[in-house]
Amino acid sequence: MAAIINTTRKFRYQVFYLTTYSLGLRLSESLNLTIADIDSELMQVHVRNTKSKRDRLVPLPQTTLLALRRYWQTHRHPSLLFPGRVDPKNNAIKPWLMDKGGVQKTIKIVAKDCGISKNVHVHTLRHSIATHLFEHGLSLRAIQVFLGHASPITTARYTRMTQEAKHNSAIMLNSIINTLSIHWQEQNHD
Repeated sequence: MAAIINTTRKFRYQVFYLTTYSLGLRLSESLNLTIADIDSELMQVHVRNTKSKRDRLVPLPQTTLLALRRYWQTHRHPSLLFPGRVDPKNNAIKPWLMDKGGVQKTIKIVAKDCGISKNVHVHTLRHSIATHLFEHGLSLRAIQVFLGHASPITTARYTRMTQEAKHNSAIMLNSIINTLSIHWQEQNHD
């Protein structure tokens, strides 16, 4: 993730990718974030208008908050975190959201520049945070709530069993089994 963010040449995309990754958001959820959605006192973000039509609250990492504040200083939009251009069809100063196509195109270029051969999309950031949380020991249920999934089956698809997770599972399993106090019976040759 650091390579993708550091290789991204435009600050707005850097902040967008960090925000999307660290909050586990879908593309549309990130694009529609408003200033009112950020609660810096409780360090959480209110994610609205989700795919499942259910709002959710997600933790706000300090680094993400600082990046969002710094980025907001560059545009100072009164409500949107990621504004786009002014709508040419509308003479009023009503901004568009940041362009979806530009966000998707940029991440593909950045991934290629990083030497990543896989097909990368903005949604890959959501997959990545789910996998990273799983690798660090967060339960699938907690990841399900974080991502706003109705079904744990959906969450299980996001969390690929990585080598690190397999290794940690083996260590944990051995630790549990080693705590058992087993009194072995003598072997009979029956």
